[in-house]
Amino acid sequence: MELTHELARELLAIKAVQINTTAYFTWTSGIKSPIYCDNRLSMSHPAVRNKISKAFMQMIEKMEKKPDIIAGCATAGIPHAAWLADRLNLPMVYVRSKPKAHGKENQIEGMLTKGQKVLVIEDLISTGTSSIDATKALRYEGAEVIGVLAIFTYGLQKSIQQFSDAKLAFQTITGFDPLVDALTEDGKIKEKEKRELIAWRNAIGT
Repeated sequence: MELTHELARELLAIKAVQINTTAYFTWTSGIKSPIYCDNRLSMSHPAVRNKISKAFMQMIEKMEKKPDIIAGCATAGIPHAAWLADRLNLPMVYVRSKPKAHGKENQIEGMLTKGQKVLVIEDLISTGTSSIDATKALRYEGAEVIGVLAIFTYGLQKSIQQFSDAKLAFQTITGFDPLVDALTEDGKIKEKEKRELIAWRNAIGT
């Protein structure tokens, strides 16, 4: 619990996560949102990215199955997968959203061996679709995907359902709920705004 709120505050401090309850951001999908999440900014802050890697390490320590290889989701999951693989002294691959249109037309870059236990690293989980698509590509090549770890989740019910349908375990370091808790505790939003944010998330999450 302490780490989830701590990292939420760190992401707010570096503006990787921004909240605006009066002028909503527009997502690529067209959804109007009071929250904007760009975890790519963590790459430029060594203390934050090291904290993220440390949190992933702690999650892996508690996993029943341990990875043989780390897979990063393109693009924002790639650097965090690389730092984690380096700490664990494990090989790494990354997974494109779709195969290249030229060359060898690879979707997975790097060396993957059939039967390897793969841990997928993602930066953000909204609906879960991109992580699940990456998993499908890895499974198609014969990998055993043991789970997905991500930095942040919106906590949408749709993502929970999609991961369940895909029979895929996932964990995140922090997310929408710890974020609004931290904002409320720090006096940056009022309880009324917190309720409105949660209502917004629940409304788009189905």
